[in-house]
Formats: sequence, structure tokens, C-alpha cells
Amino acid sequence: MMRDIGYKQVIDEICGLNWTGVSSDDMIAVAWGYYYFSIQFRENLEIARQLYPSDAKLLRLEQEECDTSNLSPWPNVAAPGERMNHDEFMRRALDLSPVSIESSHRLRAIGADYLARVRAADPVSSALSIASYEDGGLESVFTAMLTFRHWDNDCLRAFGHFLSEHVRFDADPDQGHGALARHMAPDDRVLELWQAFRDLLVDSAPALSN
Repeated sequence: MMRDIGYKQVIDEICGLNWTGVSSDDMIAVAWGYYYFSIQFRENLEIARQLYPSDAKLLRLEQEECDTSNLSPWPNVAAPGERMNHDEFMRRALDLSPVSIESSHRLRAIGADYLARVRAADPVSSALSIASYEDGGLESVFTAMLTFRHWDNDCLRAFGHFLSEHVRFDADPDQGHGALARHMAPDDRVLELWQAFRDLLVDSAPALSN
């Protein structure tokens, strides 16, 4: 049986990053990195649905993560009742507090490298990653991120809304998103995907590793 120790250690590493000590500019860079993560989340959920098309729990999870209004409304991002993929919410949030052209080029290059890395994973690992994200992994990471102290611009307030709502989505042990995915029982086939996420965050905002 494959051990699952490695990917959980990476989750702990991410939670232990310097979330309380970074600046607003650093956290905007984190939001950029997370935007690219949210793209791969949607793509991996699509892979899981393709692998297990009759899985009713994954279908419900897709309905709550894709083309959904559950993050609406939010000022200048989502109108009341507006449906969108969660990565589209993040894309619009980034537009609220533009970064410099130089920073944009750097963050886009980091994101592109990250997507190339995660898209190279085999389909089963990609599908299993969804369970590792939804059943506690992202809840822990988001809770750590929310210890950041300076939600002082429109982009970060939208990002904070995204994070806090996802903690709420995942937290209920019986009805939350984790309950819709844990039957896939992730193991260390998802390790590389979590390592890529950690590296994406730290590459986007190096101050996190201080």
C-alpha cells in the first residue's frame, strides 16, 4: 500500500509559511499564484469526472465548484446570482489591484511553469488530488492563509472572501466538499502536485519562506 505521509508533510510546510509576516504586495503575489492553482483544480476536477462519469458525489462537487454562484455577490467581481468558475472569480479579483508590468510578467511566467508541471501528472494522480484538496488539505492551507494581517485593498478583500467561503464549503464533515471527494482515498501519488503548489506559492512570494 502506498504511504500518504509525504503529501501531508507538504501541507504542513505550506501551513507553516510566514503568513503573518508578509506584506500586502506579497499577498497579492500569492493571489496570483493561487489563480493558477485554481485553474489546475478545475482541470483536475474535470479529469476526475471523465474518469468516473457515474460518480454522483463528484458530479455534485463539480456543480459547486464550476459555473456556480456560490461566491456571488462580490463588489466588482461577481454580480448577485452571477455564475462562474472559481478561477474566473480569482482572475477578476486580480484585476482589482493591478501589479506592475514587470511583476505581471514574472508572475505569469511562474504560473505558466506551474501549469506545465501539474499538467504532466497522470490522470489518476490528477483525479486523486481533488480528494486531497477537498478533504482537509485546502481547509488547513486556507486557514493558515487567513492569518495574514493586512486585507487592505480590493484584490485582497476579494481573495479573503474566496478563502473564507471555501473554508466554510469544506468544513462540514458530512455535507461539505470533503465528504464529496474523500471516497477517492488519496495517497502519495498526489505528492508532486502538492510540492508544485508549495513551490508556486514560494516562487510567487519569496518572503513566505522567511
